[in-house]
This record gives sequence, structure tokens and C-alpha cells, in this order.
Amino acid sequence: MFLPAFHDLLKPQWLAALSELKLSGGMAVSELSRTLGSSYMTVKQHCEDLTKLGYLKRTRVPRTEIGRPEIFYRLSEKADALFPGIPAAFTIEVLEQMQRMFGENAPDRMLFQYFQEQGESWKASISKGTTLLYKAQLFAKIRSKDGLFMKCLHDETSGRITLREFHHPLKGVFEKFPRAEAMELRAMEEALGVKITRKPQLLPGDQVGHVDFVFS
Repeated sequence: MFLPAFHDLLKPQWLAALSELKLSGGMAVSELSRTLGSSYMTVKQHCEDLTKLGYLKRTRVPRTEIGRPEIFYRLSEKADALFPGIPAAFTIEVLEQMQRMFGENAPDRMLFQYFQEQGESWKASISKGTTLLYKAQLFAKIRSKDGLFMKCLHDETSGRITLREFHHPLKGVFEKFPRAEAMELRAMEEALGVKITRKPQLLPGDQVGHVDFVFS
């Protein structure tokens, strides 16, 4: 999930804490220490070190039971640099140049073509899937290799399938050209052969923690 160089540069304990916080959107120290199988004070110290370096944000949240508020950590904006990404500034500049040279809709036309081809590639890659669940599981693996971090979740009671996305390298491009987000969703639907609803899951302060793609 991290850029390869960071596996050499960061402490394993830091990588483990950052991974769990990325997947969860944020955790109290007590919960994080249980997840990592380490002591409360050890995990708290690692989180404090990462906070001082600017990779985590520290707040306090009320306990569900009686007691003092718990210390809660989540990733900061600076932590985005630890994960794979497309050089957004360069990509956006190229698309804006196209817009100036070939008209307002030129970036959208290019992105549409890109996602059409991407969808065909996805469809071919998951074609050996014999069930929708199997195809969704294959798709999640493919997308994770592409630099996202995606999990396939299956509710056995309801049969509902959800693709949960924790990181997307094209985030900056989507913010500048929001239609591209819908184009990618359509490509996913074409590849998987099912209607999909995109549901961003917000953290306090309207920050997106992860995105759920729910199959209808």
C-alpha cells in the first residue's frame, strides 16, 4: 500500500500504525493497541512521534463508558505523500493545456477515452470470474496493484457486495475534473456488469475517510 521506499525508511511499527489508521479512518489508542497487539504506551509513543513529524492528527473523543476522553489519532494531509499517487500537478497542467488548445471539453473527452479503455481492460482481467463475488474480489486485487487500496466486502446475510476504497492515486485529478469520477464509476459498472452506488464515508470535518462502492 505504501510507496516501496517507505518500507526501507520507516519503522515497521510506524508502518503498521499508519496502515491501520488509513484503513479505519482513525482510531483511539486503546483500540489501535489491541489491533496491533502491542502495549498502550508503546503505541501511544509511536503515534506521538508521527504526530510531531506531521503525519498524524491528535484529538480526544468521549468514551462510550464512564471515564476521561480517549486520545484519538487519524492521518493528516501530509500522510498522503506516503501512498502511491499520480503526479497530480503535472497531469492537471497537461489537461489544462489541452483545454486551452482544443476547447473546454477536451480534458473530458480524453478522460472519457481513458476510462473506456480502462473498463475494457478490467473486464478482460476479471473475465475468469464465475460469480459476481469472485469478479469483485479479482477487481479489488487489480485495483490494489494499480496503487489504490481496495477491499471486497461480502455480507453473507444480505448477499450485498461492497468494494471499499481507502486511497486513490487520481484524487487530485478528480478534484479538478469531477466528471472523471463518474466516468470511472461507469467503467467499473461496465466491467462488473452491475449497477454500483458510490458512497463517500465522511470523517469529522467532512474529510473523506474511505469510499464504498455498493452493488445494487
